[in-house]
Amino acid sequence: MRLIALAALLALPAAAHAQTPAAVEQPLLHTVVSQVEADRMHADVTALVGFGTRHTMSDTVSETRGIGAARRWTEREFRRIGSECGNCLEIALPADTVTGARVPTPTEVVDVLAIQRGTGDPNRVIVISGHIDSRVTDVMNFTADAPGANDDASGVAAVLEAARVLSKHRFDATLVYAVLSGEEQGLLGGKILADYATAQGWVVEANLNNDIVGNSEGQSGVRDTTRVRVFSEGTKTVETALQAERRRYNGGEIDSSSRNLARFVDNIADRYLANFDVDMIYRTDRFGRGGDQVEMLRAGFPAVRISEGAENYDRQHQDLRTENGVEYGDTIEGVDFDYLAQVARLNIATMAALASAPMVPADVTIEGAVKPDTTLRWSAVPGAASYRVWWRSTTAPQWTFNRSAGTATSLVLSGIPIDDYFFGVSAISDDGFESPVVYPGPAGAFVSVGDPAPAAAPAR
Repeated sequence: MRLIALAALLALPAAAHAQTPAAVEQPLLHTVVSQVEADRMHADVTALVGFGTRHTMSDTVSETRGIGAARRWTEREFRRIGSECGNCLEIALPADTVTGARVPTPTEVVDVLAIQRGTGDPNRVIVISGHIDSRVTDVMNFTADAPGANDDASGVAAVLEAARVLSKHRFDATLVYAVLSGEEQGLLGGKILADYATAQGWVVEANLNNDIVGNSEGQSGVRDTTRVRVFSEGTKTVETALQAERRRYNGGEIDSSSRNLARFVDNIADRYLANFDVDMIYRTDRFGRGGDQVEMLRAGFPAVRISEGAENYDRQHQDLRTENGVEYGDTIEGVDFDYLAQVARLNIATMAALASAPMVPADVTIEGAVKPDTTLRWSAVPGAASYRVWWRSTTAPQWTFNRSAGTATSLVLSGIPIDDYFFGVSAISDDGFESPVVYPGPAGAFVSVGDPAPAAAPAR
């Protein structure tokens, strides 16, 4: 009798759980992946290394050396790319004069942005970024040669390649190609970008920050061309005390908007890149370290850091030298351009997929305490032809099960208890492009929200 009852209990969820259907293959994403050229990025990194140093406090007047020359070269490249797409790129140069612990004298820090306006929802913005400044062992040394080939000319090359490829296509959302300054002096360019985005009123759905993305040989000498890391914060930087209390009780610490953006990137790699995998790292950045995406997170924007799978610290933040037969310094010989091309493909396909899909659902709520069913509700999304509700085991890294909600903005999952799973909702366009999944409530919202309304005491 007990065995029969147990079998019946197990059979119900199995029947209720809809396995993920075959995803709609998008020819556009195959096209943009095929248009990436490693040789163009090799030329970009060569040009940037050729400026000698790109330290934030280096020469800004010379046309051949220093950060000023490098920024102007980048601006010219964006303008040239824009001229080939009917002037589809607007150039912006947000700047701030900064002083601080790593900038002892007032220094103008300038970002170079190319903006490709969306055709349907131009206020919704997808950002790819990399930083142009470089350094040696002493972060204050602005005169020594600091080629910065991998850190982070590789990231800048990925940004430029994204502009070259994606500017040939039109998207519903706005794409922003951001080359940032001052990262090594304290994430200064990231702060300038975040402030500019806020001032423009942009709804930033995603920031893909590429920092150290061109090396495939780790410190051990082992080469791995098949793996890239995507770092994402778990609990939000902008979480309030009340939101933290709710999240600690009900969950959401592994379902921030940035974490679900990372899952989206991982899915793109699985579907559209050959022999190239995303390692989702459940940290905001490498241990004790940071990148410009941190400032975007502080502004409440979803953001991830993309970095190579295996770093070589002899090639980072080092004076150019040879000691005991070991060559130190961030030179172009340390960049694997076929690997860098794969990273660029991942970024470009992700941006195209995000910008072609509807905006993620907003106002996602969930209920089901002391009930056998789980109910989700959300607000309608402009341009969404349908919605999908997702759920997974609380220990599963990826969304596992789903059910279509059609055009409705709510769905009851009969026989699926809220206590046993995590849930989310995505929006789908009429041609099958799907947004990232949104976890219910402030913990998972892609647009920052205030504290939730007071709730009744937990049911017993």
